[in-house]
Amino acid sequence: MRSAAGRGTLAAAVLASGMVFLDSTVVNVALPTLGRELNASLAQLQWVINGYTLTLAAFVLLGGALGDHFGRRRVFLTGVVWFTVASLVCGLAPNVETLIAARVVQGVGGALLTPGSLALLQASFREEDRAPAIGAWSGLAGTTTALGPFVGGVLIDQVSWRWIFLINLPLAALIVWLSLVYVPESRDVQVDRRFDVAGALLGAAALAGVTYALIAWPEHGFGSVPVLAGFAVGLASAIGFLRVERARGAAAMMPLDLFRSRVFSVLNLYTVFTYGAFGGFFFLLVIYLQEAMGYSALQAGLATLPMTLLMLAGSELSGKLAMKLGPRPQLTAGPLCCAAGVLLIGMADPGESYVTALLPGVLLFGLGLTVFVAPLTATVLAAVDVRFAGVASGVNNTAARAGSLLAVAALPLVVGLSGEEYEQPGPLGAAFRAAGLWCAGVLLVSAVLAVFSCGGVRLGRRERAPEQQEGHLPRVLQRGRCP
Repeated sequence: MRSAAGRGTLAAAVLASGMVFLDSTVVNVALPTLGRELNASLAQLQWVINGYTLTLAAFVLLGGALGDHFGRRRVFLTGVVWFTVASLVCGLAPNVETLIAARVVQGVGGALLTPGSLALLQASFREEDRAPAIGAWSGLAGTTTALGPFVGGVLIDQVSWRWIFLINLPLAALIVWLSLVYVPESRDVQVDRRFDVAGALLGAAALAGVTYALIAWPEHGFGSVPVLAGFAVGLASAIGFLRVERARGAAAMMPLDLFRSRVFSVLNLYTVFTYGAFGGFFFLLVIYLQEAMGYSALQAGLATLPMTLLMLAGSELSGKLAMKLGPRPQLTAGPLCCAAGVLLIGMADPGESYVTALLPGVLLFGLGLTVFVAPLTATVLAAVDVRFAGVASGVNNTAARAGSLLAVAALPLVVGLSGEEYEQPGPLGAAFRAAGLWCAGVLLVSAVLAVFSCGGVRLGRRERAPEQQEGHLPRVLQRGRCP
């Protein structure tokens, strides 16, 4: 940690992760501006978000495996360059169709570099310095996440929405230089070099088919050819994915034997529900704040900043509390707090003060996140044998992204919002309040799942299995996961 190589490696990992986190947060804030300047419909705005989330969720486990096999620095740098080229295309996009295509490609780059940023720390630092390095990464990357809405709002309001993507170019140049100068190459020479490419592609096709059908439904109707074809592709791909994963056994991207654990299975369903509620609600929230309540992009970004600050301040304490009490109280109370926060936020009307109308709900929601996010990851890992900790954490991370992906696709359909109605305060306000009720209901279901699935689970310090001493990516995600 005191060496130049150590500081350079940490800086490269933090900047790369920060670049990905920045794009995840600022694009939401930019949606109304994108809609106006690119003449985009609500369905197209959904794809601006979901195109990126889809490929990131589908290929992040494969990206980690590629780094272990071919060299973590090599794959990490490939991801950085890939992500940056796609960011350049996003920033120069002449129309929304080009932007969506570039976002899909950008997600693939994110899937290559996101695993590498943590895997490099685990593989490069000596054992006694790994925990401090990962802790520093977590704190600095969390700060980047907190600054995202502020930076994005300033760029959108004062310059152009294009700069939320173009800002990645100088960041990437610095990351590449730091990596070439300071970061050592590492790989796992003992790991099986067969890749579950078929599983990754089928998983992506399953998510893409269902997402397309849900987004197309309001415009074309349920019985239309596009919608039925989307569901058919999604279902066929999902069946194919399960068959491939079963055939590959322990070498699968998502070993199905993990789901023999009832706690693991239920908690991944819990993850899909909770992160689905978050993703869907916040997709509409940033649009509602700007189109109905008259907030600027910067004000909309800063409106939810207290949530991130609470997470940064309280996550460590939350993890320690779960160690003492067991995870069930927090996994139950957290979604209940979030549900109450969603209902309060959903009651905010145009013209009301932020302090009285929005801040109480924002704080309650942030408190709920702080209470349950850290215990959730630890409980998922405790539900399986220690030798499966890496893949179990990766599967749970993918479940979170998949839940958000499907919710962003489905929630506008459920609340009756389509076309250009997101620009009209009346229909948007009614849809937003309905979305709050739906998301609160899903969070209540999550709380019930926690009550009946986590009894008797205790969290404790466990040693890593020998084969994980070199640090496969998902093993480390438990220390630095951001919602």
